[in-house]
Amino acid sequence: MKFKIALTLTLLLSCEPIFSDTSSETTSFIVTTTQIPKGTTVPTDDDITGPNPKIYSMEIQTNISNRFASTLITSKVRNLKKTAEETTFSVILPENAFVSEFAMEIGGKIYKAYVKEKKEAKQIYDEAVSSGRSAGHVELNARNSKTFTVSVNIEPESKTIFRLTYEELLQRQIGQYELIVNIHPGQIVDDLNVQVHINESRPLTFVRTPSLRTGNEISKNDDNLEPEADIKIINSTSAVVKFSPDKHQQKHFGKLLGSRKENGLAGQFVVQYDVERDPQGGEVILLFLFLNALSVCAKILVRDGYFVHFFSPSELEPLPKHVVFVLDNSGSMMGRKIEQLNEAMQNILSELRLNDLFNIVRFSDSASVWDLNKNNFTSLSRRVKYGQLEPVLRETGLPDEVEATEDNIEKAKKVIKIVGYMGSTNIMEGLEVGLFLTKRTQEKFPNKYQPMIVFLTDGLPTEHTVHGITSTVINFKFKVNKPESHITSLNSGPNRASIFSLSFGSSADKKFLQKLSSQNLGFSRHIFEAADASLQLQDFYRKISSPLLSNVTFKYVDGVTDVTKSHYPIFFNGSELVVAGRTNDISNISLHVGGICRTGFVEFTPKREEPVSSLERLWAYLTVKQILKEKKTATNTTELTKKALDLALKYSFVTEVSSLVVVKPNRTDSVEGEHRPKAGRNRLRADSLGRAGGPQPHFLRN
Repeated sequence: MKFKIALTLTLLLSCEPIFSDTSSETTSFIVTTTQIPKGTTVPTDDDITGPNPKIYSMEIQTNISNRFASTLITSKVRNLKKTAEETTFSVILPENAFVSEFAMEIGGKIYKAYVKEKKEAKQIYDEAVSSGRSAGHVELNARNSKTFTVSVNIEPESKTIFRLTYEELLQRQIGQYELIVNIHPGQIVDDLNVQVHINESRPLTFVRTPSLRTGNEISKNDDNLEPEADIKIINSTSAVVKFSPDKHQQKHFGKLLGSRKENGLAGQFVVQYDVERDPQGGEVILLFLFLNALSVCAKILVRDGYFVHFFSPSELEPLPKHVVFVLDNSGSMMGRKIEQLNEAMQNILSELRLNDLFNIVRFSDSASVWDLNKNNFTSLSRRVKYGQLEPVLRETGLPDEVEATEDNIEKAKKVIKIVGYMGSTNIMEGLEVGLFLTKRTQEKFPNKYQPMIVFLTDGLPTEHTVHGITSTVINFKFKVNKPESHITSLNSGPNRASIFSLSFGSSADKKFLQKLSSQNLGFSRHIFEAADASLQLQDFYRKISSPLLSNVTFKYVDGVTDVTKSHYPIFFNGSELVVAGRTNDISNISLHVGGICRTGFVEFTPKREEPVSSLERLWAYLTVKQILKEKKTATNTTELTKKALDLALKYSFVTEVSSLVVVKPNRTDSVEGEHRPKAGRNRLRADSLGRAGGPQPHFLRN
């Protein structure tokens, strides 16, 4: 007897942003798939033991060129049984990555996904739902990530191959680039291979693989978790790193990392590297294709009419800075949170330099400022409507900024251990007092200290609304009963303070803090409630503790267009600034880079290097990222959305304005003999999740 089986699969991937930074700023993924080694006799269903479908091959290949990482994950799955079984392919993507290609090979046929405008893709999804399919989501526990998951049924004694490609620009932090590979197959893998190819335009200074990590807590190197990866230096600018743990190693590492022995390796494989820096003008790479042109100061390479400019000068002295710590001391911080904050502050205060100034502001019902002379916190004596504090603050005579001497730092460490009264969350007053302190110091010492605010809170404001705060602090206008308040901006003028926001725990409003920082020359990060929260805080501060330049400006003239962000308020030691653009006139191209260093204004003469790969996708990636960031804080987002969508569709980037759709057309299979059950649920689902948050993902199932 013959039976006909019709199968239809549809996938909608809608990747939304996650607000938490990065830190890390790394590349990571998890893969789960299956098949059987060649030459193995297929047993009967009753004889099959262990996981099924069984992983038979998992290969992860990352190619890094010009700091741009392209990762191809190839996963092969085989069902050993005589009945249909479900398998899952799951990848944890780095926060800043764009999926650019996905395909499935089923029954020898390849089904490729395609990127569509979000509404159009959603319409396909809605039509599928209305025809009887359902939607849901799956959560995986991973920091600063979004998850791509596909679950499908595999026909009896057959295989499926998944291929996923995503792209990301690696960010330099604390003097190195870091690629993180999260490996979590859920079982022992017969053939597990990770290969990382590094090909840069400047000589590599080091390539290393530190000990394996759990992925959810900051940890120190452990000799027992050394991956013993094979690192081969091809030449001065390229290297290949291979990691192929056998079954015994997977069990060993899995046990040390806290997973069950039968689940195998569950952790992060890390590759770190850096390139040589130019001690004078900083490492600058301009890349273009038509021909090579020589200038008086350096060589320019043109490729396809695109260029990328990497800027990370060395041998600069850190700028003297005035840091105001604005710390949440409300009741919700009580217990372990305040203990971890105080623990972190003990180490953060030790990292201040002798020529730095600092203040400590606490806020609960009201704000208070640490007074060095009295060695306690002085609260405001008068309550004034927020947005109108500056005149009162000038009359109050708040404590002065404190020199970062060893004796003063020790006094601050002691006083910060005294928790004091913990009330409501008056974020507005804390911010206004912090901004006033930076402004007052700038008036006393014009252009001498880099003003910075480190702002930490674990929740929403209970004294005032988020809208009121963003109106006052972000837009520098507070609307009451008249179009604009008489209070001028506390954070306006040529020496505005950079606000670096830390959202502590799950109750914090990450979107609000991201908006607050992005429009105040800073950025935000999320601190997870975990045993390593104190280390997370210290790690964040290390990244901003050494500003080397302020008001960094890249100027391109003569035929240069479509340039990405070209002005940066601060450049930090160990980081890197990246600018990309297009040119239609390579004969007269010129550039200038300038900024304020410790001794005053300085200009840089960049080194010009040859590219090692095409630059078009790197330019497109940076451009889309910039447009989407502008969109988050723009009043009118229509034009920005259109620009981002046009580029996303052209370069097949899955973003917050585009979605990934894959459709497996209806097909008919002939089945001889006894009637077999349908393959059941043919399900594909795509998630964008993580401990840092994310949107509601979707999967469709027959």
